[in-house]
Amino acid sequence: MPASRSRNTEWRRSLQQVMEKGGGLELAVARAGGKDENTADLVWRTKLTKIGDDFLEVERPQSLGHAIHLESGVNMVAAFVIGQNRFTFNTKVLGSVRAAAGARAVEMVRLAVPLSIERCQRRFDRFDLQGLKLPTVTMWPLLDPKSVIPAERANEIAFDALQRGEQPVASSETLMPEVGPPITATLMNIGGGGVGLRVTQAEAGALTRHRIFWMKIPMGTDSVPLVTTAKVVHTHLDSMQNTYAGVSFDFSFNPGHQGVVTAQITRQVQRVQAKQLPST
Repeated sequence: MPASRSRNTEWRRSLQQVMEKGGGLELAVARAGGKDENTADLVWRTKLTKIGDDFLEVERPQSLGHAIHLESGVNMVAAFVIGQNRFTFNTKVLGSVRAAAGARAVEMVRLAVPLSIERCQRRFDRFDLQGLKLPTVTMWPLLDPKSVIPAERANEIAFDALQRGEQPVASSETLMPEVGPPITATLMNIGGGGVGLRVTQAEAGALTRHRIFWMKIPMGTDSVPLVTTAKVVHTHLDSMQNTYAGVSFDFSFNPGHQGVVTAQITRQVQRVQAKQLPST
């Protein structure tokens, strides 16, 4: 069998195994020419639903009930897991289609099939081999949930100013709710209602002592950090004895802040895509 056909069979077999087990891909917009230290990369968990002759089909990424738009032609980085092994490949957005899911229609994203897949080295983060920069998140145990309201409101005002092209108010970075000592984590992926975080063994103890945190996610030096209340939903150890934590956003004390978080995430995805696409 020719080498190219053998490689083609290999990735198809691997992705078929992922799909049959109800798994999916982790997707990120590829960087346009080298690392950009001013922008953080966001990774999305998406369900793999179909493998065609010349395309892969995944559910459109979501955040808090809002679909994330991916432009046709945008280069992406994808990863998937089989057992203890993680694989990555480059792909491209081909477009979107609507497909039936029971009694409703859902929008899917079609991606180009990989030319090859590569096993990620254990010592690296999931996407380091593709030059992506995963954000470092700061989390503080939240001692008084009601105290988040002034801090979140300051963040909203700063983001509004940014969208108008104005300089955000500096006080939005210093105003804090009533919190305990912070820990840091790596933002591994974003799901429909929260995020997945990796916490080192040295700092993971805080996750057993507290369940509600005040969380800050940097979006880059020319943006406003995303801040929100977050609840730890589940945790487990990974192969390197770090703790993976599934965290959900919580807007119980300030429901209006949900729209701001959604807008910040959407803006970030649009920014990184715009760096790839030609100006119109």
